[in-house]
Amino acid sequence: QVQLVESGGGSVPVGGSLRLSCAASPHPPAGRCMAWFRQAPGKEREGVATIYTGTDWGYYGDSVKGRFIISQGNAENTVYLQMNSLKLEDTAIYYCAAKSAGVGCETPVVDHDYDYWGQGTQVTVSS
Repeated sequence: QVQLVESGGGSVPVGGSLRLSCAASPHPPAGRCMAWFRQAPGKEREGVATIYTGTDWGYYGDSVKGRFIISQGNAENTVYLQMNSLKLEDTAIYYCAAKSAGVGCETPVVDHDYDYWGQGTQVTVSS
């Protein structure tokens, strides 16, 4: 079992930045597909970005491409989502998710492909 804990959510003005963190425990082996999803009120959960730990490969949804950056910590048990140039429509609960070890990442990022989920962290962008 993998436990994921997100942190870093909060309230920011339009154009601001936030960095979300997702800590995985126990320390996962290298080579795991991890992703960030978000869900706004009344909307379906949306895949934001995904990364295969231990590699430089990453993928972004069209709505965040060029503004968000997914990365991993040196210990590879933490994945970050740097969110820049935030817009009102970025307001949502953001979830960290992971696949079972050794399972590759696929695009687009679809929630039913992921086995482990964090509890979510709220991001609110205000004008």
